[in-house]
Amino acid sequence: MNGTNVTITPSRVAGTARAPPSKSYTHRAILAAGYADKTTVQDALWSADTQATARAVDLFGGSVERQDGTLEIDGFGGRPGVPADVIDCDNSGTTMRLVTAAAALADGTSVLTGDESLRSRPQGPLLEAVADLGGEAASTRGNGQAPLVVTGPLSGGEVSIPGDVSSQYITALLMAGAVTEEGLAIELETALKSAPYVDITLEVLEAFGVEARKTDTGFAVEGGQTYDATGGEYAVPGDFSSISYPLAAGAIAGDDGVRIEGAHPSAQGDTAIVDIVDRMGATVDWDRAGGTIDVRTGALEGVEVSVEDTPDLLPTIATLGAVADGETHITNAEHVRYKETDRVSAMAEELGKLGVETTEEQDSLTVHGDESVLEGATVEGRGDHRIIMALALAGLVAEGETTIRGADHVDVSFPGFFDMLAELGASINRA
Repeated sequence: MNGTNVTITPSRVAGTARAPPSKSYTHRAILAAGYADKTTVQDALWSADTQATARAVDLFGGSVERQDGTLEIDGFGGRPGVPADVIDCDNSGTTMRLVTAAAALADGTSVLTGDESLRSRPQGPLLEAVADLGGEAASTRGNGQAPLVVTGPLSGGEVSIPGDVSSQYITALLMAGAVTEEGLAIELETALKSAPYVDITLEVLEAFGVEARKTDTGFAVEGGQTYDATGGEYAVPGDFSSISYPLAAGAIAGDDGVRIEGAHPSAQGDTAIVDIVDRMGATVDWDRAGGTIDVRTGALEGVEVSVEDTPDLLPTIATLGAVADGETHITNAEHVRYKETDRVSAMAEELGKLGVETTEEQDSLTVHGDESVLEGATVEGRGDHRIIMALALAGLVAEGETTIRGADHVDVSFPGFFDMLAELGASINRA
């Protein structure tokens, strides 16, 4: 997976791009369909991460059949069976967290693991929550990280959990809680980071006929509910984390304009990128009803942006800041350090190789556009799809050649990313 290098030379972009479907919605839809009996999931993103969730549904006793962009899913009818094999979540943190809670419903023991990166990510609060609810959950190494051993069944109840480590813990518990006997009441011990992701969960649950709600202290879901999508069908909306890349490409190199299709409004926090690009000075027109965004480059100016609710946007904003005049100050960013890689340091270091001046603090990244001259260099993709795509954008306007090593990791969320850039007119060479 780490072989391909991509070289980009300065290019202008124009034309129409279609972003892939939302990864966040696809994960939830596949698992929700697993909890249901029979569902057709349309416009699903079929990537390495979402395939990991599909494999888990198979191991719990369901089946996922793919035809073009449509998934025909026979679910396990609310209660997962005990898996016949270890559940390999690959590099997908979302899969591991959602599936840990699902595994706690099975009347027996499940083992979950993942690749080296995933086995270094924190799962402790979710393991404690499962234990507090009457299940058993342990890290084999006792460090709160995978491999995990989870034994159910849990029956529901009340649980408290921190909200500032991962919103995915809350998503996992709400999805599982709906089919427990007692239901679940989740009390947040700390303020919720990445809150829009829980809004996405509530939106998907509602589409599958499951009622969950915010409470004064957190979230709650009644037990004994049945997952059943309206008409047995669910359509996944376009992904705004992915839309951020063609949108930013148009903002920095789209003199004649770029149109993005599949941009229907939804609960995704990353829709904030439309406003950010507009604030920085690009010309942006979002036809919400038609699901299209038209963007043209403008004289970009630095802005201050909090990424508390939109951690995946930090790499894109950092590149925009490198091209803009003045300073771009990205705040509330500490949790962005705990993604596939430490994205705050990664963007500071890799943009630095291209001649960009930055100031990095524990919870912020300031990009000094005025002091930066973008010049081509060889940069490392760091096995992180978002770092690779953000650096590719910089390559559109950096003087000379920009080579990104290990560029095929874009497959995690946007398999056709470099094809899309090439179709928009970018000069791209793969080796």
